Amino acid sequence: MPRTNFDTLLEAGVHFGHLRRKWNPAMAPYIFMEKNGIHIIDLYKTMAKIDEAAAALKQIAKSGKKILFVATKKQAKEIVAEQIKHVNMPYVTERWPGGMLTNFATIRKAVRKMISIDKLMSSESYTNLSKKERLTMTRERAKLEKNLGSIADLNRLPAAIFIVDILKEHIALAEARKLNIPTFAIVDTNSDPRTVDFPIPANDDASKSISLIVETIVKAIEEGLVERKLDRDKKATEDDRSEEDIDHIQDSGSFEDSEIEEIEGVKLPHKDFEETKVAKLKSMVSSEEEKPKTARKRINKPVAKSNKK
Repeated sequence: MPRTNFDTLLEAGVHFGHLRRKWNPAMAPYIFMEKNGIHIIDLYKTMAKIDEAAAALKQIAKSGKKILFVATKKQAKEIVAEQIKHVNMPYVTERWPGGMLTNFATIRKAVRKMISIDKLMSSESYTNLSKKERLTMTRERAKLEKNLGSIADLNRLPAAIFIVDILKEHIALAEARKLNIPTFAIVDTNSDPRTVDFPIPANDDASKSISLIVETIVKAIEEGLVERKLDRDKKATEDDRSEEDIDHIQDSGSFEDSEIEEIEGVKLPHKDFEETKVAKLKSMVSSEEEKPKTARKRINKPVAKSNKK
């Protein structure tokens, strides 16, 4: 069942592309027609691509990995920040810090610096600082929070990256491709979909279009997170049951030391010891009787020839 329908996409204006003179020829397979000098996107192909991207992102979220969302456009900033907070994923809605993926260690140093400032501000030594030092530290903290606050929980490189408008976020796309990170993106008629692993042909300028697609993707990620939680709970329940069964068997099948006998390293109850021993002796006797006796052949040694003539 598709996650979206034709009418919903049409109402949101997902089908509107750019002017004909701005189009990218690589987008030709996703263009339905041209009207009044504007390209119209084929919404049926958009629905198929949304379902494909949502299924892939759902599996990534189910595996417990992080997905980075990048949207620095004015129309998409607030929408992405509000939607992504529900699934607790990292996102970048301010200026993309160059080298965030390719130079990730340096970015982590800046994040650790922000955390250390937070610890200092919550300690008693912060009150001993001068007013100028406190003001400088507060401004530095606000700057770091604005640029890196949303990726503070990103301890390693993301498993995938979702981009709104790959022309504006070309640096983020280039870094992800260099590190072989799977890319998902909303691609308009002026972009090249061949540079993205999972392109979604749609209008990347209208806020309604962006909101609809991002909301659909977020729902798929939520489904993956819920399934992951259910699997973990199910596994924990099965482990608890297996431990209880082992304890129950040990309690019900325990014998006193005096009632245990051992045969060749195998412990048996005393009441079955005699029967087991008799059965073992009988099997040994029967196996000896069944073995056929082979007749030995006498081999004569060859007589050595004498060299005397």
